Amino acid sequence: MARKTLAASFALAAGLAVSVAVPPSTAVASPPGTKDVTAVLFEWKFDSVAKECTNTLGPAGYGYVQVSPPAEHIQGSQWWTSYQPVSYRIAGRLGDATAFKNMVNTCHAAGVKVVTDTVINHMAAGSGTGTGGSSYTKYNYPGLYSSYDMDDCTATISDYTNRANVQNCELVGLADLDTGEEYVRSTIAGYMNTLLGYGVDGFRIDAAKHIPATDLADIKSRLSNPSVYWKQEVIYGSGEAVQPTEYTGNGDVQEFRYAYDLKRVFNNENLAYLRNYGEGWGYMSSSVAGVFVDNHDTERNGSTLNYKDGANYTLANVFMLAYPYGAPDINSGYEWSDADAGPPNGGTVNSCWQDGWKCQHAWPEIESMVAFRNTTRGQSLTNWWDNGGDAIAFGRGSKGFVAINHESSSLSRTYTTSLAAGTYCNVQNNTSITVNSSGQFTATLGSNTALAIYTGKSNC
Repeated sequence: MARKTLAASFALAAGLAVSVAVPPSTAVASPPGTKDVTAVLFEWKFDSVAKECTNTLGPAGYGYVQVSPPAEHIQGSQWWTSYQPVSYRIAGRLGDATAFKNMVNTCHAAGVKVVTDTVINHMAAGSGTGTGGSSYTKYNYPGLYSSYDMDDCTATISDYTNRANVQNCELVGLADLDTGEEYVRSTIAGYMNTLLGYGVDGFRIDAAKHIPATDLADIKSRLSNPSVYWKQEVIYGSGEAVQPTEYTGNGDVQEFRYAYDLKRVFNNENLAYLRNYGEGWGYMSSSVAGVFVDNHDTERNGSTLNYKDGANYTLANVFMLAYPYGAPDINSGYEWSDADAGPPNGGTVNSCWQDGWKCQHAWPEIESMVAFRNTTRGQSLTNWWDNGGDAIAFGRGSKGFVAINHESSSLSRTYTTSLAAGTYCNVQNNTSITVNSSGQFTATLGSNTALAIYTGKSNC
């Protein structure tokens, strides 16, 4: 979403429960194909994304890359300027239409599909000249929208128990589009069709909670590919008027509770509790859930783990990639002390782990689990073991096995798996593991380390 630091509580307001109708699940949900992991390269310039698709994402087995919003936006160095569109031209700090198209083609050549973060709930506040030279004032974006295209409520959202307030008023003071209007719907669809024309494979719908699900369904029906992959940002709030399940008829919905609870478990509780993680915890169906350890908003507002949390963060990502629930995003951003700070070098990534770029998608412990997930996709959870505390292990059918030791001391034990006898590479540290004819192996895991083995990976 847009600048959450302006209203840190807007996503979490609680209140009375409201019953709502849930559209039928007719959309294509969960990324299609055999590779469902998305690397979210937050605020990377398009030409830097292209290089990373070739050098890292494709070879590692990432199915998707998600790029930050490709639209002209307000000027300023802060990251959230990208979420205040001025026009639908691809003329922002991340690159122009040519760079965008080249990026899509390069990523496709590397076997990586492209998802764009898409801001269609609102337009920019204030007034001035956008990054592409377009003049604007709030409610007036020449050649695109005027005040007639905005919702009548011009107050800031204040009551999350009130559906009309959430979906018709202004998110942190940004001009709210009337997505029930024919012209607005056709204009948004036109923008998205332009992106599809460049070869885009999917959309992350920013602030979807603030757009009625029926409006989004209408917009999606106008696309040149109405079954294109959609991932919608609908933050769960207990007792709120608008609930994530309303949106599953359009496609995937981001399951924020997954990330919130992972933080609590890894920081303060026992990993043993994760045995039935997902639907067993009351979350949405795995088939429509987009999951993550953190995203660009939550890493800054403290509601989830982030790169500053060391082993807790790394192991949580390992768990997410190993465990059979949802379609996972790997957040990949940059170091920050000021939560508003924009990307280093204006978004140019000369090299990972330089100039403040964290490149979590390329951390060896995380990157190595992408192939594990691809290999084990569709396999059930098997051979669960835990010590009642912070050491767990589980298999993915006959295809893979993972163990995580989040205890304060090392752990030695014999694990029982459903793997065939043979030698496997522990991709977490590139050592060999031998599984005997009974499906067992013995290993020692140091404190805050993991082990992961899977079929087809015998040599390190």
